[in-house]
Amino acid sequence: MLSSFADNIFRHKYSFNGEEDWTGCSERVATHVMGAVGEAGFEQFDAIHKRQLMPGGRYLYATGKRFHQTQNCMLFDVEDSREGWASLMQRITQSLMTGAGIGVVYSKLREDGAPVKGMGGVSSGPVALMQMVNESGRHIMQGGSRRSAIWAGLHWDHPDVFDFIHVKRWDNDIRARKEADFNSPAPMDMTNISVILDDAFFDAYDEGNEWAHRVYDEVVHGMVNFGEPGFSIDVGENAGEHLRNACTEITSEDNNDICNLGSVNMANIDTIEEFEQIVRVGTRFLLAGTEYSTVPFDEVAEVRQKNRRLGLGLMGLHEWLLKRGKQYGRDKELARWLEVYERASDEEAAKAAAEWGLSPPVKVRAVAPTGTISIIAETTSGIEPIFCTSMKRRYLKGKRWHAQYIVDMSAKRLVDQGVSPDDIEDAYDLSHDVERRLDFQAFVQEFVDHGISSTINLPAKEHRSDGWEENFHRVLIQYLPKLRGVTVYPDGAIGGQPLNKVPMDEALQLEGVEFEEYGNEVSCKSGACGL
Repeated sequence: MLSSFADNIFRHKYSFNGEEDWTGCSERVATHVMGAVGEAGFEQFDAIHKRQLMPGGRYLYATGKRFHQTQNCMLFDVEDSREGWASLMQRITQSLMTGAGIGVVYSKLREDGAPVKGMGGVSSGPVALMQMVNESGRHIMQGGSRRSAIWAGLHWDHPDVFDFIHVKRWDNDIRARKEADFNSPAPMDMTNISVILDDAFFDAYDEGNEWAHRVYDEVVHGMVNFGEPGFSIDVGENAGEHLRNACTEITSEDNNDICNLGSVNMANIDTIEEFEQIVRVGTRFLLAGTEYSTVPFDEVAEVRQKNRRLGLGLMGLHEWLLKRGKQYGRDKELARWLEVYERASDEEAAKAAAEWGLSPPVKVRAVAPTGTISIIAETTSGIEPIFCTSMKRRYLKGKRWHAQYIVDMSAKRLVDQGVSPDDIEDAYDLSHDVERRLDFQAFVQEFVDHGISSTINLPAKEHRSDGWEENFHRVLIQYLPKLRGVTVYPDGAIGGQPLNKVPMDEALQLEGVEFEEYGNEVSCKSGACGL
């Protein structure tokens, strides 16, 4: 049974005509997707209905529709030519209009001011094209309500990398407008950005290369003060897989690749035997999805046929730890479960592909952020800790921003069992122990063949001790080679941030009430406001 808030989000985002309930959605998704490979999907229905398996949002939204593009994001490269620019704009338009997010690597483009011999002019550089894509995302909103998801990457040794690093360092006027109205436009505000690191970067950094050290210093300064850029890391056996989806957990070296996401909800699974069963059920579901889903254009279908990437992820991991009285961090019992996750998904992917006569997936596991999906599952997102026990969440509904007060369901269940809210560790607490967050991500990455999308919360500037930034700078470089990417968010870095911590008694008083926001003011939409 979904809570009122989870049901509200489900009906707004995914329910057919707002009338379909979760049982109907579970049946619709399992039946259509598994029908593509000639199976009834009984196991998939049961797992989805129990919220032990949570398909990605595109599956919930598009399954059963005439144009059923159920795979979340496209991964693009762009060639350094007029035709390359035009091709990218066409591909991103086709993709965004189907509800797919996009990730684009711009490293092949010549730098700003470089000569263009054919036309006798000079290049605008990669940042200019990124901003064109960003503005396309502002105005292409699938279904009129789904915000475009966009990622941009540029390699550390590109001549324009410092322009890229600084592109989202908005001045005070822009920040003030964002604070007053989150919809106010700003440069690259629809796009997450990352500097791409490869083996050559780490060699250069270790050798004391001035450019490599300057890139690292500038990115870290941007991270801890503004929240961006992040780092995308492709080294060792993953070298060359620099293309990413919008949330960066799916990786590829092939232009026009596509991601395909679903998550196993560990919080709703009690035994390791049941966990293995759900991992296998989820793997078969995603593989069937590669046959069921339509795609925006033919080149994507060709690459999907070649790679057939799956992104079977995890959610509810922190709740799983809390239910066992464990702290957020490395754990021997968790390692045993993750070994099952790795082994069973690899085995089932190979087995089902042979059974159905499909090309075997090149990679199988990726941990997505699962924001909205984890709200419906009513558990913690991906490998994230509980954000906070109680919060105010802002979201787009139609063309207007709304808000609701939320008590985290994982925290609520623990509190109902007699645990004090003050004893539940959350992202705000862990923002003062960044190394534990980094170490845990590196630990889980050992079992994941794609990447992990995880945002590490940092304390607001006024809550940092002396030498905090220098310590973060020192610790991060030690962990980067063990990760596939890292993203941070300092509390309060962007005006109008969608989640804000509030006292639990305030959230309990207003839980279930929906507000419509006007700039930074709110008016009651339903229920008793109490304001």
